[in-house]
Amino acid sequence: MNISRHTLAAAAALALLSRPACATAAEPPAPILEWSFYVLLIFAGCVIAFVFLKTSKKRKQAPLSNMLAETTRPVSCVNPETTVIESVRLMNEQNIGAVLVMDDDKLKGIFTERDALTKVLGDGKDPINTKISEVMTRDPVFVDPSTTVEEAMGIVTGRRVRHLPILHNGKLVGIVSSGDLTHWLVRDREGEIRELVDIAAHTRLR
Repeated sequence: MNISRHTLAAAAALALLSRPACATAAEPPAPILEWSFYVLLIFAGCVIAFVFLKTSKKRKQAPLSNMLAETTRPVSCVNPETTVIESVRLMNEQNIGAVLVMDDDKLKGIFTERDALTKVLGDGKDPINTKISEVMTRDPVFVDPSTTVEEAMGIVTGRRVRHLPILHNGKLVGIVSSGDLTHWLVRDREGEIRELVDIAAHTRLR
């Protein structure tokens, strides 16, 4: 059977015109996809904000004893006769910013990186022959294990200190730094936020 060229041309034209219609029916228009993605992002942002605020309040109200229960790092202490050079060497070995000065079981002071800079190097003292008791900060601010994280952060900010010894009935039970407090507040949130971002990204790629 012979088919004219006019018939073939008409059939080809109809086939070309029908393709966009099929594609449009199968796939949503691009603006709709973009709109739904931004709605999802806004929703994810609201969820993140809610989780952040709720978790923040709960963790701020937690007592420091909760932090101590999860900390395996020992408290670094020296006696009053220890030299500055020995104390600094200990701080470097353990990668810490302060050591507590203990006389038997009594807290006598704290020696920090700031003390090393201002009271030793700043005053031109010999770190080899200078005893820690000569340059330590005496009667440091301390807190009880029942002190909340929020209260501890207020003390750190208000008293301009970076380390807080924790004493219970006069006995040393631990120490927290400003960095420890900050880490406690933001811990676990990175995973939650990353999970929500992954969900949004996965939805965008569908």
